[in-house]
Amino acid sequence: MNFELQPILEDDLLSVVPLRATDFEKLYEVANDPLLWEQHPNQNRYQRPVFENFFKGAMESGGAFIVYEKQSGKVVGSSRFYELDEINKSVAVGYTFIGRDFWGKKHNRALKTLMFNHAFKFVDKIILHIGATNFRSQKATEKLGAKKVSEIEVAYYGEPKKWNFVYEITKTEWSSAQ
Repeated sequence: MNFELQPILEDDLLSVVPLRATDFEKLYEVANDPLLWEQHPNQNRYQRPVFENFFKGAMESGGAFIVYEKQSGKVVGSSRFYELDEINKSVAVGYTFIGRDFWGKKHNRALKTLMFNHAFKFVDKIILHIGATNFRSQKATEKLGAKKVSEIEVAYYGEPKKWNFVYEITKTEWSSAQ
């Protein structure tokens, strides 16, 4: 399988490019918002030292992106591919956050559409881990057609374990939903 974890993905709205170390400050400008993380299992991620740890994990993952709105050039947020499983033909999509300026608009769906369409060229299933108290993300994930299949504890990079719901969507379900 030749799954490229950090391709450049674009549509009319977004440009999704591989995250680089030099992107820290501009991404932290978006992440430095307590309301962004209020439903997230790690609610203090807006704090610089906590976000530095998150960013380090993103860089080490080899699958992280920074997302730009094409028309304005503004940073929308970040997401990543992780846990590529070639045997089971699956990959996880997550660690996504989007600045509040872009909530309730087309940005999350556009981002996930770009990422899902890329992933489904190589895998048959996408997995998403969503915090048990992150109702906003759960709703957005369900709107994409993903279904909750289990609950697990997840230890984000260098952070304590937190309760998460596991959602899945198959290539067939995604194709049908489009």
